[in-house]
Formats: sequence, structure tokens, C-alpha cells
Amino acid sequence: MQRHLRLRRKEDFARLRQQGRVWQHPLLILSVTSNGLAHNRYGFVTSKRLGTAVVRNRIRRLLREAVREVHAHLRQGYDIAFVARPRIAGQPFQVVRQAVSVSLQRAGLYNPPAEGSSS
Repeated sequence: MQRHLRLRRKEDFARLRQQGRVWQHPLLILSVTSNGLAHNRYGFVTSKRLGTAVVRNRIRRLLREAVREVHAHLRQGYDIAFVARPRIAGQPFQVVRQAVSVSLQRAGLYNPPAEGSSS
């Protein structure tokens, strides 16, 4: 994921916690707030409760790839954080991608591409 699309600063995550709107899914928690920029920024939280560093890194990679696939279809101008829940550990990519898509649709940020489109 490109550097300008990342949420990394502690202050940004704190602002998301205080001002953000939250949507819950069995595999993850989505927190969203507007950022005043022309693009979205994404953050991924994987606590030690999820497992070893190998497990946490795999979860982050799966979440980043799922977001990369839907990024072009999202409304822009938001800070978005995904907090992984323990049940996400060991899930295949299709399940993680579905959880990300459903959460973003519930938040009103995702318009899925029409069936048969070349995206």
C-alpha cells in the first residue's frame, strides 16, 4: 500500500477512536471518520491476542490486499481503521475479503462493481 494511504500516527488512531463511527463484524471492527483529504487513509490493528508475529503479519497482509482490491470503488476523504478480532486468525483470503467488503458496505463507503465489469 502506498505510503500516503497509510494511517500510522498514534494521534490519527486516537482521533478515530474518539470521533470515528464504528461498525462491527464477527471477524473485524471498522472505524471511520472523515479526514479532509482527497484520498482515504487506512490503518490496521492486530493485537497480540491474535497470536504470534507470523499470524499477526499474515492477517495484516490479508487485510491490506482486501482493501487494495476495493480501494478504487470506495468514497474518498476518510480515515479507515480495521481492528482484527481473534476469529479472523486462520481464515482464507476469500473470507477476509468478504468481511472487509461487507463492513465497508454497511458504512456506506463501498459501491461494488457491476457484475461482468472488467475491474
